[in-house]
Amino acid sequence: GEYSGTIKTSDGEETWGAQVVALGDGKFELVGFKGGLPGAGWSRGDEMKKYSGALDGEKAVFKSDESTVEISGGKLHVSHEGTMLGALDKVERKSPTLGAEPPKSAIVLFDGSSVDHWNNGKLVEGKWLGATNCETKQKFGDHTLHIEFRTPYMPAARGQGRGNSGVYVQSRYEVQVLDSFGLEGKDNECGGIYSINRPIVNMCLPPLAWQTYDIDFTAARYDESGKKVKNGRITIKHNGVVIHDDQELAHGTPGRRAEGPGPDALFLQDHGNPVVFRNVWVVEK
Repeated sequence: GEYSGTIKTSDGEETWGAQVVALGDGKFELVGFKGGLPGAGWSRGDEMKKYSGALDGEKAVFKSDESTVEISGGKLHVSHEGTMLGALDKVERKSPTLGAEPPKSAIVLFDGSSVDHWNNGKLVEGKWLGATNCETKQKFGDHTLHIEFRTPYMPAARGQGRGNSGVYVQSRYEVQVLDSFGLEGKDNECGGIYSINRPIVNMCLPPLAWQTYDIDFTAARYDESGKKVKNGRITIKHNGVVIHDDQELAHGTPGRRAEGPGPDALFLQDHGNPVVFRNVWVVEK
């Protein structure tokens, strides 16, 4: 989970955020962020620290040369040679657009009631949309998209095997879905546009937390002969924070369909992991 608070240092009190990642078998990794959590005080390039730790009875304990961290009862305690330096409180961040109501002009693609708008769509637990290589029956050009997703808890898995799926805008451009909580934030991790650019900041929340993508997409333009004359562009907010700002899409991404003229469907990738989606809607521009 995530923690936030202040710690006493030789420079005075400092705000720190922490992400604690479960690795299975009672082992954990802790990533500390000076200034606060990613997107809430910490930006890419700011100071960060990493610790390895494990369960010790009811506590998770992390040790380094400069400090000892113990987590229990929803608090993260930091000490040095027995002197308490501070405590961070557990926080559960939620996207400001979680549960966003579709406007009247929206095309509601999934509201939990049926998969009628999808080819190869599958209801999971009677209310979620599965990551089943499903695609919308309707095709879209310029549009905005709201979609909510949840990655599974797979502590023993690593890398691309941990909560992997993808949101393919126009079936041509993949916005990666992955449990990359606590990771660096690469182009093949959550929020990355696969093979094009990494997110400005890794806004991935812990597994099992519902997350949001709010996407503003302008399609590529083609002349009458089918030659591309202008690249597509995309702005993406992950959990309410801009992670791609008017990003140019110089080419398509692998895994589905090649770039080409005309509208195309929204595609949700099956990568063998039980990722689920909800509250999916589009507003055409």
